[in-house]
Amino acid sequence: MDFGSFIEAGTSAVLNEILASTHENDGMAFPSKYEVLFLPPSGSRGSGGVGASTNLFSQVLLGQVGGGDTRDVSFQCNSIEFPPRTIDVAADENIYGPARKIAQGYTVGDITGKFYCHNDMREKKFFETWQRLAYNPQTFAMGYYDDYVGTIQIFQLDQRGNRTYGCELIECFPNTIAAQALDSTQATTVTEVSVTFSYRWWRNLTDEASLPKPLLERLQGVLANQVERKLLSRIPKVLSRL
Repeated sequence: MDFGSFIEAGTSAVLNEILASTHENDGMAFPSKYEVLFLPPSGSRGSGGVGASTNLFSQVLLGQVGGGDTRDVSFQCNSIEFPPRTIDVAADENIYGPARKIAQGYTVGDITGKFYCHNDMREKKFFETWQRLAYNPQTFAMGYYDDYVGTIQIFQLDQRGNRTYGCELIECFPNTIAAQALDSTQATTVTEVSVTFSYRWWRNLTDEASLPKPLLERLQGVLANQVERKLLSRIPKVLSRL
């Protein structure tokens, strides 16, 4: 085999290896394959008592805004983002020599989603009503935090529609509904509404679900098991005295 044939054979082997790796686990991920779920505020507090905001959400947000449920809004989600996470670092001043950075916590950033709108603008009304749980534009009153925060779940799907990765945004709400431009030249363009969401934190619904529990929680579990075993060991003695 001459040198040219050797290079050609080696290149072919590398290409085959690359192609094989890209087809493993059903191939590559595509940004067009996703699923979004909205879990509205629970409404456990407020002037109407327990469940007051839940009733408001179901009657006003869902009943009057298109007569459907949150899945109707999820289906119209044209684009969404996976949330970012940044480790906060600071210089370690207790070390001699080259500087190093240590973790001091983490921060998250807002995400933005875009939604197609029906003729009745039910998608825009959906998020406007959600915002009114946080702030009433007529009375200028602020709502209880627990009454306007909800949960958003975002999933990456494979080619078969199976969920391969997911994250959950905790204590989230729509903080910004962007301006919508009206243009007479866009006769065939579907109207979209862009919404930015704030949240407290987010978690990975796949990998992080199997992470070890915190040390304190594990110690509590060990102690509970030891107490339970001691109690069970004493049962025969107690029964023998009866």
